[in-house]
Amino acid sequence: MALREELDRILGPEGEIAANHPFYEHRPGQIQMAQAVGHAIEEKRHLCVEAGTGTGKTMAYLLPIILSDKRVIVSTATKNLQEQLFFRDIPFLENALGRTFSVCYMKGRSNYLCWSKLDAIDKEQYLFSPHDPEYLKIIKKWAQETETGDRAELSELPDNLTLWHRLDARRETCAGQKCRNFDSCFVTKVRQQALASDIVVVNHHLFFADLSLRQEDYGAILPDYAVLVFDEAHEIEDVATQYFGIMVSNYRFEELVRDAEKALSETGASTSYLSGQIARLGERSTGFFVSFQGLEGRYVLRPLDTGAGICRGPLNADNLGEAYTGLRSQLDVVRTGLQNVPVQSESIEALIRRCMEIGDELTAILENDSNEHVYWCEIRGRGIFLRASPINVAPLLKDRLFACVDSAILTSATLSTAGNFLFVKSRLGLEVTDELIVPSHFDFERQSIFYVPRNIPEPREEGWIRTASDELETILGASRGRAFVLFTSYFQMKQVYQSLENRLTFPMLMQGEMSKSGLLDLFRSTPNAVLFATNSFWQGVDVQGEQLSCVVIDKLPFSVPSDPVTAARIAYVNESGGNAFYDYQIPSATILLKQGLGRLIRSKTDRGILALLDKRILTKGYGRMFLQSLPPAPLTHDSRRVHTFFNDD
Repeated sequence: MALREELDRILGPEGEIAANHPFYEHRPGQIQMAQAVGHAIEEKRHLCVEAGTGTGKTMAYLLPIILSDKRVIVSTATKNLQEQLFFRDIPFLENALGRTFSVCYMKGRSNYLCWSKLDAIDKEQYLFSPHDPEYLKIIKKWAQETETGDRAELSELPDNLTLWHRLDARRETCAGQKCRNFDSCFVTKVRQQALASDIVVVNHHLFFADLSLRQEDYGAILPDYAVLVFDEAHEIEDVATQYFGIMVSNYRFEELVRDAEKALSETGASTSYLSGQIARLGERSTGFFVSFQGLEGRYVLRPLDTGAGICRGPLNADNLGEAYTGLRSQLDVVRTGLQNVPVQSESIEALIRRCMEIGDELTAILENDSNEHVYWCEIRGRGIFLRASPINVAPLLKDRLFACVDSAILTSATLSTAGNFLFVKSRLGLEVTDELIVPSHFDFERQSIFYVPRNIPEPREEGWIRTASDELETILGASRGRAFVLFTSYFQMKQVYQSLENRLTFPMLMQGEMSKSGLLDLFRSTPNAVLFATNSFWQGVDVQGEQLSCVVIDKLPFSVPSDPVTAARIAYVNESGGNAFYDYQIPSATILLKQGLGRLIRSKTDRGILALLDKRILTKGYGRMFLQSLPPAPLTHDSRRVHTFFNDD
């Protein structure tokens, strides 16, 4: 009761938050959520809480975890949200409450500079672009000044700087405690800060990278914790699937060959025999991965029959088995050669470990046939990625996460479907948990309308592109541009964009023309702009005010059923006695639709049009399941209502 009363006081009209926040609003839902979080922590229970937009969920979980006096991990969806918590929200609370908190934030190892790599970079025989000497000069000067070694401080350098990959502290190339720079290592320092902190702010990718390594002796980075908060928890199934799986790519082999040649040269242990074997490994790798070239997309892999030499999937190379056997054998030859080098070093030991890891993972992907995993390849440009992913992460999360932490708080604006948490609990292995749904703080009935045209073909029917383009012209005319038009496929986005290119009088922007951050900045600064975009703009994007007055979504965002991971999940649900369409596909699409539509109303003064160009939400029986989960915006099928909306009081 004492904690409930303290939270009520701090967040209430006479409390410290009201006294220090220039735009304070009394939000009963925020207080209700804070009290639920506090109760879950005190009683060592898990909690699922959906906090509608405008609730103020960040403050609602930060206050009780600060007052808990326990070590807490806060995991966010993105690095941007991490920085918002650490540099804005937590300092605000420190100022409001008049106390200093023991807190740090951590990113993945690849975000930090490696001193050993920086020391050795001048010995490189080549760099990667004509600008690299200039970039390297900037990095070296920064390295003498930085306290964190965080690449984010180098804001003047390009986001996709290849040179940074040769300087980062990722685990694969790390020598650990044997490194001569271990004590001064930025990763060592941030881990020491975390060990001394009560609150550690991470992102989902770092959290699950760490969790996947916690049962091993090497590589874990986060300290032990009693309480865990997942912000944007609707994303954790996909992130967990990535990190509990394994991946081998042509890039990993290329880096292994390059690093091996460099290590031998540095130690003076190079022999013509071993150098020749390393070169042979590069040739074997090229010969193996060339079998996958000429394709794009994601494909299922079948177990490799090394006798018959066939790996069925999209491949038409009958000698793949032979190429795999040769590659695997050559990897063992190089590993043995490195083990026998008379002059051992940190880099040689790391290379031996990498050879073993890559070999074991390649075998696990191509020679196993576990019904608990899906084996697949993804081909993007010249990148070829072979993967094994767990089909169902629920048992893994149940045993390795939720059973090992006193209290886990899962929160998001889009965590429930049809008014309950059954879907997310089943997907994540949560069994006993408290539950709370806090409605949005915004007045959707006054601030928005939801337009779904009835006289439009279904998305797969002939004429949808033409009719959808006509509808868009009408909607965007009513909103005077100022819109996101969000698509479930890049191909459909381009078709509609091209159809409207000479018809709209508003500035048109399209994903792919520049970086995501660049597009958002341009959208915010361009009056009446219309942004055409795909999945990366459906969530985690915040544009407040009149500049975004309309969000249009092309169709119900069902996952592509032929995608290897999606297809495996569908088959698993059906084979387990469920109905994958209703138990998995519809709930997944519902959460994504809620995310997309949630881009529009971001403050109490926002007003705008929500539109869906898919009549199936009206004509199919399952449409009711979507409608039950969406914000309570008035539904209309009348385009005249769209035209008059902004003229209404």
